[in-house]
Amino acid sequence: MKSGTVALIGRPNAGKSTLVNRIVGQKVAITSPKPQTTQFSIQAAFEEKRGQILFLDTPGIFAKTKDPKLKEINLTAEQALTADVDAIVYVIDPTRERGLEENRVLGTLRKISIPKLLVFNKLDKRGKSFMEQYKFLEDEFEDIVYVSALKGDNVNQILDWIFAKLPEGDPMFDVNEFPSKSLNMSSRLFVEELIREKAFLRLRRELPYVIRVVVDEISNRKGKNLTYIKARILGPARYKKMIIGSNGSKIKEIGAMSRRELEIATERKIYLDLTVEEER
Repeated sequence: MKSGTVALIGRPNAGKSTLVNRIVGQKVAITSPKPQTTQFSIQAAFEEKRGQILFLDTPGIFAKTKDPKLKEINLTAEQALTADVDAIVYVIDPTRERGLEENRVLGTLRKISIPKLLVFNKLDKRGKSFMEQYKFLEDEFEDIVYVSALKGDNVNQILDWIFAKLPEGDPMFDVNEFPSKSLNMSSRLFVEELIREKAFLRLRRELPYVIRVVVDEISNRKGKNLTYIKARILGPARYKKMIIGSNGSKIKEIGAMSRRELEIATERKIYLDLTVEEER
């Protein structure tokens, strides 16, 4: 059988998380219209008759930045590529102009000699295209695939390429041992990321990337098909009212969206006790 580790790289919001979610068949990484929702490398296990793949969904790489948090995110992404990785999938969003972030990603990839696949994503998206700015990459990459990760178009071509490049080897993992089926995240972390996603979806451009979510308790109530979750959204004091909304409208919507998706994922009733606190 074939088995190996594949890293996905690309600038923020190129669609890497959506692609991993599409391949694995369930939500692995949070995906939202705001860039940089993935703040650490997420592992996702995929298995089929040809073999096993361990995907590393890395944080999107930013251009030069003085922000300590963003520097840490850049380092996390680059370190993932120098670890024990067998192949790289480089995801580009051609509906956005090429810029410093894309140049940084490309510069990182040029230093790496393992098999690399160039993937042009978001082909389903209508409107202006900047594909001409990326044409030169066709001379740098031997293998190229055009996909819509959102709709699943041509995603199987990516899997075909990966299995053609992976070495023969023993099984790397038992999918049944991964929390939440095929995630390396603990249940607590999965819930935190899911709630953070809903906050971004609801607040959109109103909220900068300064919030985090902490889950304090997850417990199953005896005699009931009910899971109690206590969680807090933390952020600077000046954004607290914005997150809560008028008469608590926004935090209620974030809580309701999170609860519905958690109920689908767990097939249990969820009581989500969600509050907003100032980050100290």
